[in-house]
Amino acid sequence: MSPQDGTFLPFHEDELAAQMLAGQRPGRAAIRPFLPDQHREFFRLLPYLFIATGDADGWPIASVLSGPAGFAHSPDPLTLRVDALPLTNDPAAAGLAAGNRIGLLGLDLSTRRRNRANGTVTAVDPKGFAVAVEQSFGNCAQYIQTRTPTAHTRSPLAMEALPGLDVSARRLIETADTLFVASRSRAGIGESGGLDISHRGGRPGFVDVQDDTLVVPDFRGNRFFNTLGNLLGDPRCGLLFVDFATGDLLQLQGTAAIDWTAAARQPAGTQRSWRVRIERGWRRRGALPFEWTFGDYAPTTLGTGRWRD
Repeated sequence: MSPQDGTFLPFHEDELAAQMLAGQRPGRAAIRPFLPDQHREFFRLLPYLFIATGDADGWPIASVLSGPAGFAHSPDPLTLRVDALPLTNDPAAAGLAAGNRIGLLGLDLSTRRRNRANGTVTAVDPKGFAVAVEQSFGNCAQYIQTRTPTAHTRSPLAMEALPGLDVSARRLIETADTLFVASRSRAGIGESGGLDISHRGGRPGFVDVQDDTLVVPDFRGNRFFNTLGNLLGDPRCGLLFVDFATGDLLQLQGTAAIDWTAAARQPAGTQRSWRVRIERGWRRRGALPFEWTFGDYAPTTLGTGRWRD
């Protein structure tokens, strides 16, 4: 398949099923099997990159890498090279191996621009890794709060394993306006599937914490239903919450159940929601080496509500 032929990939069958459950007619997927030039140029601008890998049991894990602008670059339309590796205490590190699937999200929080590129790791070396790109697509700028990063040296502390949500984890989640979710398609989906990582945003308090279960409202988006389609086939997911004030990262794994009804007493703008029962987690303090200057909430974010509303 030539990168110049303009071919788009189809949605996989679970994405189509999710679209039907959401009351939407199946659409055409603007998903390419290569990186367009504008996406290749965009990845070079980023000082951080969100990733999804799988652990030894197949559970998705969401994480984030960082480096000087240009550390993620594309030597050709079918390849993305990343000159960085997860820290040894990152639970996502074990899944980064040649032959494994990977999900990638380039997101510039200062401009709300984001592009996704999923594929297979082809090589890992002491400086980083290469990915054979199999899916590439842009996303809308909805629900992204602007933040401008400044490089800041931090001293990462030892990783803390969490059997559930402690007080500190609950506080971070209850005040978060941003999260990242890693998902994977079920076995048998084929080349249209794989690992994926996506962004979710809302006003602080848009994620509800009920003991060790999180309830995430699903607002109107790009109507691809990549994440919810994956969760239909394989309910295991990985969540990432960032403490932008301290550089702390909270990485969680859990199983998701989707409520396709826009029930009463949900935040304004909710079209459906998904509940994630947390199975395990990790806290890595000072893991993201930036200070952040908050800009503003997305207009779409301001049109949504919170659970306490």
